[in-house]
Amino acid sequence: MKKTSTRLADGRELIYYDLRDDTVRDAVDRRPLDRTITTSEVRRDVLLGDSVAIASHRQGRTYHPPADECPLCPTRGERLSEIPDSSYDVVVFENRFPSLAGDSGRCEVVCFTSDHDASFADLTEEQARLVLDAWTDRTSELSHLPSVEQVFCFENRGEEIGVTLGHPHGQIYAYPFTTPRTALMLRSLAAHKEATGGENLFDTVLEQGLAGERVVLEGEHWVAFVPYAAHWPYEVHLYPKRRVPDLLALDEAARTEFPQVYLELLRRFDRIFDGRDGGKEGAGEPPTPYIAAWHQAPFGTLEDFDGVTRDDFALHLELFTIRRTSGKLKFLAGSESGMNVFINDVPPERAAERLREVASS
Repeated sequence: MKKTSTRLADGRELIYYDLRDDTVRDAVDRRPLDRTITTSEVRRDVLLGDSVAIASHRQGRTYHPPADECPLCPTRGERLSEIPDSSYDVVVFENRFPSLAGDSGRCEVVCFTSDHDASFADLTEEQARLVLDAWTDRTSELSHLPSVEQVFCFENRGEEIGVTLGHPHGQIYAYPFTTPRTALMLRSLAAHKEATGGENLFDTVLEQGLAGERVVLEGEHWVAFVPYAAHWPYEVHLYPKRRVPDLLALDEAARTEFPQVYLELLRRFDRIFDGRDGGKEGAGEPPTPYIAAWHQAPFGTLEDFDGVTRDDFALHLELFTIRRTSGKLKFLAGSESGMNVFINDVPPERAAERLREVASS
């Protein structure tokens, strides 16, 4: 992997990640851009104990541009974009409309491929490995920023999820605090450790996932299973079998196998709603919308979670879709949005069975 860092016309950082070591990246951003002005502010909700990012400047962000005006495609001739070069493998750059900025953290965009019409599932194993290496490198770099406590790499796919740019891409949020979701895990981890005399809750969850009927696919170093209390209609958690706190701690064997397992998992998600009798149950529907989210241990102190260290946390990826059946979405209504009590229409065991059924031949 070759890494080349440069600056866009408004001063934002852009980084090329290339498969070839002899690739030269010297293209200049020719757009007449002013310096980016952000209004990001993190406010604490004293009743719920969580934080909210207030970012009014995002109202003006790019919204569903036509394909020939996509800002994530390479620059070609006089068609100028966020990427100055005429081609790329993987690119990461500071978001022009960030939710978090300055002392409130940082937001980056990750472009998985220069092919506008592709998806992550269309990548080769070599390309997917390059994305993994980029996620790992950004996690390392961002963790050293004084304002950053946790790094979150994720992908939103599909208009149903709220994606406003169709180009295959993900994002990285570097938070100045431990996120509420992670804090819940850490509290459960601490309570279980105390109650059992030192057992690790993540290890228990992984053992139960491996032993039951909720396994979707398994490799030598990774396993994907539907959680016992899945919140979403089709939800899969992907764990390395050796517990590590973050992407940086993965060994070479796990890094090598990851593209095989993850690409197969994504391709199965795209086949969930195919009919079983030769027809397409979801004919005419767009590809399965999903969110893919990496859970990593915070880099800040864990003193609020008694007896828990970073090494107790288990890196894992959560992949889920909001589509519950062909033509129908799972909406977060009163119980979910108002009380955070999820109601799942698809039993986890049935979801796992379906994801096994649609394995590649």
